[in-house]
Amino acid sequence: MPRMLDVSDDVRAEIGDEEADRLLAGDNTPGSYDCTSCRTPGDAEQERTSTVLFVGDETAVLAFAHATCLPSQIVTVSEEQLQGAVRSITGEDGEGAAEVTPSQAVLGVTSGLVLIEGELRPALVVEPTGPIARPGTEPGTGGGDDFLPLLIEQGFMPVTSLDGVPPSLPGWSVLLAMGQLHAVLQPGTGGGSPVAWWQAHQPLQVTEAWRAAANKTQTVLLFAAPVGSIGRQPREDLLRDALDKAAAQGRLVACAMPLAGT
Repeated sequence: MPRMLDVSDDVRAEIGDEEADRLLAGDNTPGSYDCTSCRTPGDAEQERTSTVLFVGDETAVLAFAHATCLPSQIVTVSEEQLQGAVRSITGEDGEGAAEVTPSQAVLGVTSGLVLIEGELRPALVVEPTGPIARPGTEPGTGGGDDFLPLLIEQGFMPVTSLDGVPPSLPGWSVLLAMGQLHAVLQPGTGGGSPVAWWQAHQPLQVTEAWRAAANKTQTVLLFAAPVGSIGRQPREDLLRDALDKAAAQGRLVACAMPLAGT
C-alpha cells in the first residue's frame, strides 16, 4: 500500500524534490511514528500523515504528524527552540510538549470569561507544568523560573490587579477556527510569517459564550503565571479568584491579542 503522506509545496521546496520523492516512496519515512502534535502513535501506511519541517537558524528537523492534527508545513523557530523541539520529537523530555518553549515544560491553557470594567471578556490563562529556563540553561540549576521575565521581554505587562484591560501586544494573535482554539501566534523572525508560540495538541473546545464574546470584541486577553500560581480551576469564579491572588502577589503578566479566525 502506498504511504499516505502529505508533503506541502513549501516543505518540498525546502527539502528538494529528490528527498520529497524518497519520502513519498517510503524510503526515508518510518511506517509508524509519534505525532509531533498530539504525541500519540501514527502509521503512515494506514492514515494520512503530514510532514512538518522545523527550521532553525542553522539546522532543520523533519517530523511527522497526523493530517487531522496538523497540515504539512514549515515551522520557523530559533536554534535554541529547535533543540527543544528535537527533544520533544524524540520524546527525550518525557512530556510530549506540543509547543516549542525554552525548556520542555508543557504550557497548560485554560479558557474563561473574566469580568473587567463591567464586561465579560474572553481570556486565556497560561501556566506551565514546571519552571521555564532561558535557552541554554536548565531549570533548577540556580537560574530560577524565567517564565515571567521572558514574557515581559516580549512585551507582556506585569499585572497587579484586574481592574483594567491590559494593553495589546503587536504581532501576536489567538487562532480560533471552526469554534475551536488552535494556537497562540507570535511574530516571525525578521518580519516573517507568524509562528506558533503555543499550539494545542488537539483543537480545544471553548464555550459558546466565550466564542460569542471573542467574536464581539475581536480581542482575547491572555494572562500568564508561573507554575503553581493558578492551577486548574473548575469554575470561572474560582479562576478569577486565583488570577486576583496571583496579581496581588506579583506573579501575573497579561496582554490583549486580536482574534484570528472565528
